[in-house]
Formats: sequence, C-alpha cells, structure tokens
Amino acid sequence: MRTHDLYLAAVSSELPARLDIETALAAGLCDARTAEQTGIHAVSTSTAPPTALAAAAAVRSLQRCGVPGHQIRVLLHADVYYQGHDLWAAASHVQKAVAGCRCPAVEIRQLSNGGMAGIELAALVLRGENRPAAVLVTTGDTFHLPGFDRWRSDPGTVYGDGGTAAVLSNRAGFAAVRSIATVSDPALERMHRGTDPFGPAPFGVRAPMDLDVLKRDFLAETSTGATVGRVAAGQQDALMLALKDADADLADIDWFVLPHFGRRRLTAGYLRPWGVDVTATTWPWARTVGHLGAGDQYAGLEHLVLSGQIRPGQRCLLAGVGAGFTWSCAVLDVLDAPDWSTAASSRRSPGDLDPDVSS
Repeated sequence: MRTHDLYLAAVSSELPARLDIETALAAGLCDARTAEQTGIHAVSTSTAPPTALAAAAAVRSLQRCGVPGHQIRVLLHADVYYQGHDLWAAASHVQKAVAGCRCPAVEIRQLSNGGMAGIELAALVLRGENRPAAVLVTTGDTFHLPGFDRWRSDPGTVYGDGGTAAVLSNRAGFAAVRSIATVSDPALERMHRGTDPFGPAPFGVRAPMDLDVLKRDFLAETSTGATVGRVAAGQQDALMLALKDADADLADIDWFVLPHFGRRRLTAGYLRPWGVDVTATTWPWARTVGHLGAGDQYAGLEHLVLSGQIRPGQRCLLAGVGAGFTWSCAVLDVLDAPDWSTAASSRRSPGDLDPDVSS
C-alpha cells in the first residue's frame, strides 16, 4: 500500500536489565549449541508485567513527539505471549497510562508481526482524518516458564522481555512512511499447532511451548520443500510490494531493521536471500536484547536514532514475520535526526509507570 501523509513521530522502548549468555550458560538456562547457533550475547529479562513495559514505552514516545492524548484516534497493543490475566483487556491497561486518551483501545494478535500490523492499521485509520491525528501502537511481552522457555521453546531464536511504542501521525515526524505491504498464507497456520488438540485453557495442552515439535509434526504431513518455498515466497512478495509502492529498489535501502532472530535464522531468511550485509542491519545490537515478540522493529529503529547511525536522507526498510503466516515490509524516508538523549537518560522503572500506580 502506497501511503500518503503518514509519519513516524516517535518510537520508544522499555528494555529491562540484560542477562548475558555466559551467566545463562553457567546457570544451565541455555546450552552451548543454542549460544553458538544464535550468536546471542544477552537478553533483556523482567519481572514487571508486559503491559507495564508497554505503558512506559508509550508515555516516553508521546513525550518525545509532543502529541497530546486527545489526538490519538486508536491505541493498538500487540503481543505474543500471556499478558498476565485471563478475560482481560490488556490494551486498556496500557491506555490508563496515557493522559487524555479516550479512544478505542484494541489488542492485536498478529504474534511477532504485530508491530508491523500496527503500522498498516494506523495508515488506514489516519487516511480518513482531515485534522491533526495520531495512532499509538504499543507492544509488550515477558517470556517466562512454566509456559515458555525463552532459550528453548523456539530453536534458533532467543526471546527477550520488553515493551515498545510508536506514534504515527498524519502531520509530521522524523520519518515518512512511504509504503507498507503485508502478505499472508493461512496454509501455514498449522505449523504452530502441529497435531496437538485444541485446548480448554491457555497452555493446557503443552507447557512449556515447544515450537520445534509442532513444526516437525506439521512437516511430517507436508512437503518440506514446498513449505520452505511458501515461506520464502511470502517474504519476497511483501518486500517487492513495499519497494514497488515506495518507488524504491533494494539498493536504495540504507538500513534494514529486521526481526531479532538468531544469526543462523536471520542469515537464511533475510541476509542471504536479499544480499544484505549484516552491518546494514540492527543485528549487532539486537543480539544484546533478544527477540521482543512484536516489538523488534520499533526497538531497532529507536536504537538507530539514539546511536546516531541514522541520518536525514536515508531510507530504512522494516521487515517482520508472524505465525499464521504473515509477512510485512515498510519503507521509510528519514526526514530528521531527533534528539532524544534527554528522554533516553531519564528512564524510570516500569513500576513507576504502571497504570495502576500512576492513575
């Protein structure tokens, strides 16, 4: 989809303290094979609820761009794992931290592609606005046992805890979103449920999650070659659609903000097929926080801004993939290099911004 008057006004993350790989190995949390294959140096870990991390990121992102709560037309909260309560509105809990925000608060269940889905939904919401308006997208996840083993539940990827946020505006921002494209292939949805029966309650069938077992069960009844081909085709179709709608070529892209997969998976899925050098990606930093569920793209883009690597005139490509399957790509033109150093250095703990505490 070619986008018009769609801007990223700010992005932010709330990433807790890091657990380094050496400590994890010594404690028996991670095995040497996982450490070697993924190339992960550390992961962020937290005891705070995921919505508190998302709320902290949301407040900071709004402070960075100065968008008032009453201009937000919808708050979208994307997540992958359990949010802490059953039959509960996680998005509304995040919304409590945003002063003056009375818009609809909606949860996105697009799994690891949820942050990217938020951009596309924001484009559709803001397209009909003829006055200053914004969409706030948040993500938040913490990956803990007994339901999920961050080191082993998804071989090839190590999961980190964190919250992220993005403010999309129809008026101004540090980057213009030129296009967003999503491709889906529901024939692959069973890859993440295998032959397991439908359960009566969360994690009532399998705990902790073992996505490798589910994938093997799926592939036992499906052609492996055809499945690999479908995955590759979906990602390529999303890439080409986004580039076409942005009137861009792959060679025009200066920065690639990719999912925080392990190095082997990242190379097979993105670096090798696209001919991308790892130095043009956020991987050197991503390997210090882990896969943040739906929030890799917002956190990675924030890192490029805070580290001073991104400059006006450059082009960025954000890419994501989520079980289901969906693949998304977005092309951004960088318009400004915002100074977020003060906001970044004055981080408060997630507990300080827990909606139940600050309301």
